[in-house]
Amino acid sequence: MSLLFDPLFSSIALGHMAVDLLNGSRPVVLAYLSGPLGLTNTNIALISTLYVWMSSLAQPVFGWLTDRFGPRWFAAGGLLWMMVFYLLAITLPGKAALASIVIASLGSAALHPAGAMQATLRGRTHYYGRETTAASYFFMFGQMGFFFGPVITGPLLGAFGLYGLLIPAGICLPIALNVGWQLRKTRPIANSDTKISISFQYNKKFIITLTIVAVLQAWAQQNMMTFIPKYLKDLGQTPAVYGLVAGLFMGGSALGNVLGGYLADKIGKIRVIGIMLALASIPLYLISQVGWSHSLYLLVPLSGLLTGSVHSIVVVIAQGMIRGGMALASGLILGTMFSSGALGTLLIGPLADSQGLPLVFQISAGLVLIASFFTWQLRIPENQSNELAV
Repeated sequence: MSLLFDPLFSSIALGHMAVDLLNGSRPVVLAYLSGPLGLTNTNIALISTLYVWMSSLAQPVFGWLTDRFGPRWFAAGGLLWMMVFYLLAITLPGKAALASIVIASLGSAALHPAGAMQATLRGRTHYYGRETTAASYFFMFGQMGFFFGPVITGPLLGAFGLYGLLIPAGICLPIALNVGWQLRKTRPIANSDTKISISFQYNKKFIITLTIVAVLQAWAQQNMMTFIPKYLKDLGQTPAVYGLVAGLFMGGSALGNVLGGYLADKIGKIRVIGIMLALASIPLYLISQVGWSHSLYLLVPLSGLLTGSVHSIVVVIAQGMIRGGMALASGLILGTMFSSGALGTLLIGPLADSQGLPLVFQISAGLVLIASFFTWQLRIPENQSNELAV
C-alpha cells in the first residue's frame, strides 16, 4: 500500500495540514489587522514571536509526554485546541483577539512532536526504511496547510472580516475526530523506567553544528513567512494578492519537503542540505531586487522549495540522536527551529522598519549561505540508530 493511502499515516498528515492551515493564516491575519489596530512591522514581529515561542517552548514538554502516554490525545487534542481559540478570536474585541490567536499556538505544540514521531516510525517499520521520505510527506502536508492558509484566508478576510476564520477553523473538527480514531491502537514508545540519553554516536560538535544549521534555516524561512505579506501590502497589493504570494512560498516549501526527503534517502542527508541551502540564496536575494513584479510568482515559491527541502531531513537526523525519546527529540528540534526563527524575526523587525524589507530578504539570503557552509562540517554516523518500532 502507498504511504499516502495508509489510514494511520494519512490521518496524522491531514491533521498536520489542518493545524498549519491555521498557522499559515497568521501572517495574513496580522497584516489585515495592522490597519485597524495600528500594528507596525515591529509589532507584527513581536506578536509572531510570542506565537511561535509559546508553541516552541511547549513542544519538548508535549514530546516527552507523547513518548510516555502515546500520541493519540496530543495529536487530536491539539487540533481541537487550535479550533476553539481561533473561533474565540472572531468574537473577542481588538487586542484580545490577538491574545486568543497566540494561545491557540499550544495546539500546534501538542500535535507536532506526536505527528513527526508517528510519521517517521511508519516509514521506518512499514515502508522499507523510508523514514526520511515518510517524514517529508508529513511535513509536506503541513506546508500545504501553510500554502492554503493565506490563499484561503486572504479572500475570506476581504469578504467577511474576521468571521472568515470560521471556515479554516471549522475544518479542524472532523479531522481531529479521525486522528483520534486512527491512533486509538498506538502505544507509548517509552515508560517511566526508560532512560533518555544522547546516542554515543553523536559528539558535542555534531550537535552544535546541526543546531546552527537548523537555526539559520529556520530564521531565513520565518523572515519570508512573516514579512512577504506585509511587503506586498506596503507595495499596494490587495489581501487576495499578498495572501496568494505568501501561500506560494509555503506551497514551494511543501514540494521541497518531498523532494528533499526523497533525495536524502537516495544520495545522502548532508549532501542534500548543503546543496539546497546554497541554491536558496539566489532567489532570496533576487526577491529583494525586483520590487512588485510578476516574477515574484516564480521567485517566491522557488525560495520556499529550496529552504523547505531540508526541514524534514534535519528532524530525522535529530530523532536518531536521543535514545528512548523520539517524540522528545522531535519536539526539541522543532521547538529550536521555530523559536529561533521567531527570535530572529523579532530582532530583525526594527531593522525592517528603519531600513526596509528588501534588506531583510538580503539578510535571509546570507543566512542560508552560512548554513550551507556549516552543513559540510557534519558527518552522520554510518549506523544511525533504527532500533525503535511502532
